[in-house]
Amino acid sequence: MKIKQIHLKDFKRFKDLTIDLGNLPKRLVALVGPNGCGKSSVFDAMTYTNKYWFGQLGQSGSKDYHYYSLTNEPQFGVNNINIEFDKGKFDGVANEFSNVGKENTLISFRSPYRYSGNLKVKESKAVEDITHNRLGATTSSDVDQRIEEGYRRLTAKYNKYRDDNDIKPSEAKKHIIGELNSALVNCLDLEIVNLGNIDGDNGTLFFKKTDSDIEFEYNVLSSGEKEVVDILLDLYLRKDKYNDTIYIIDEPELHINTSIQRQLLIEINKMIPDNCQIWIATHSIGFMRALQVDFPNDSQIIKFDAHNKWASEKYILKPIIPSRREWLNIFATAIDDLAELISPNRIVYCEGKIKTNKNNDEQGLDARVYNKIFYEEYPDTVFVSSGGNTLLESNSKVAINILSKVYKEIEIFTLKDLDSNSGKAVDDNFRTEYLRTHNKNHRMLKRFEIENYLYDKEVLSAYCKDRQLVFDENKYNGIVKDIVLEDIKSKTNEIKICCGVDINKSNDSFKMELAETIKKGSKVYNELKDVIFNE
Repeated sequence: MKIKQIHLKDFKRFKDLTIDLGNLPKRLVALVGPNGCGKSSVFDAMTYTNKYWFGQLGQSGSKDYHYYSLTNEPQFGVNNINIEFDKGKFDGVANEFSNVGKENTLISFRSPYRYSGNLKVKESKAVEDITHNRLGATTSSDVDQRIEEGYRRLTAKYNKYRDDNDIKPSEAKKHIIGELNSALVNCLDLEIVNLGNIDGDNGTLFFKKTDSDIEFEYNVLSSGEKEVVDILLDLYLRKDKYNDTIYIIDEPELHINTSIQRQLLIEINKMIPDNCQIWIATHSIGFMRALQVDFPNDSQIIKFDAHNKWASEKYILKPIIPSRREWLNIFATAIDDLAELISPNRIVYCEGKIKTNKNNDEQGLDARVYNKIFYEEYPDTVFVSSGGNTLLESNSKVAINILSKVYKEIEIFTLKDLDSNSGKAVDDNFRTEYLRTHNKNHRMLKRFEIENYLYDKEVLSAYCKDRQLVFDENKYNGIVKDIVLEDIKSKTNEIKICCGVDINKSNDSFKMELAETIKKGSKVYNELKDVIFNE
């Protein structure tokens, strides 16, 4: 079960907001942005709709239209919210769940206000079935207290398994808390060793570190440790029955150290059944790093801009296409200007202007073209201009010698044009000899220079098709005789005419538009990819 699209009309701070995940929504959806930009309001829309179809979610009571309606409209209702799943509209899915008795398991919600300071259960009492979903918060602004109920459920689960199978307590404990402990150890180097005894006035969880046999109770854990235990315990208890569910966890990083945050998201993903979708709201470094490194293919990131005029304008938000620039913007949410210190995994030095503009943006055309072409498949690679032919060689050599010692995991390449033979003839033999006599960090184009790729007939035809222009192939064939070895840059205006493009359009703008046309899987894309990344 996955959500494909959410549309909100006059809901809380949003005049008209659509979140569109496309026809193939991913398992993990992250709403990323600073405090106060509306991330939690999206979750409130989901829980509001769930309440309309299934009744009260959580235990925090109801809020009226003053909380939900942007315009304080008393007639505000579920018609202001439209949620579409991969299985259809909310009403159809709700009916389907109701027909099989799973109506309360469509959404599992945790607010960011998780207060779990004390766990000391004094008396035994029955707990209702977890699928009633009446425990915890109703909205993102409610306190979400679950640890005591979670403890009761865990001990009941243990007792039932022990009695049903007539086995030793140690065997039952190993079975019941084994998976939970695996997750805890990976996050905290901490494991549950004792479920306590309510009748013996010891109704709490006991833990130990993996390097010590000393046991200590839940109440002495740090606030961050308690948060991790609380989240993982709740997910562990839910996973058997909430197995076709939208899991919502608002700001799971509160009180939790950055290094633990990343591992916690990994364990959350493991704990939640495969046939589910996970929505989180976050602005933490640890969770964003996990999204970048551990879930690049299983996640979609919706970026909330604090400068948007949510209450007065219409917005359609779609998942970002990961690139270095996007990641810098996202990490800046958490670490502001320090985001620029985050290094890529690969730097490719190429020919072009070294000088940047007043905003410190790349000015070299070649670097901008390469960054545009490969930003999606290689978001961890940045192309940097390092001067002309000889200057490129000397500058990149210094960079390789210095940066490779400072940043052990960074690959650093030097990428040269084929026309780098000081005016002498060039061909594939020249290229082969160059690569043979230089170290593995060096790359050389198979064509004269970048324009020989941009002005390829395949690229120009696609460019004209995208813009409803007519590509004059006959004229082009009269101009271009050898797309590989010819100096074609000097014929840029003639190429523009072949495409029906105004010759007054700047050459750089034209070339950047062509770079956008070079798509993954095309002949030109594959040749450049092989030259740069697969040599």
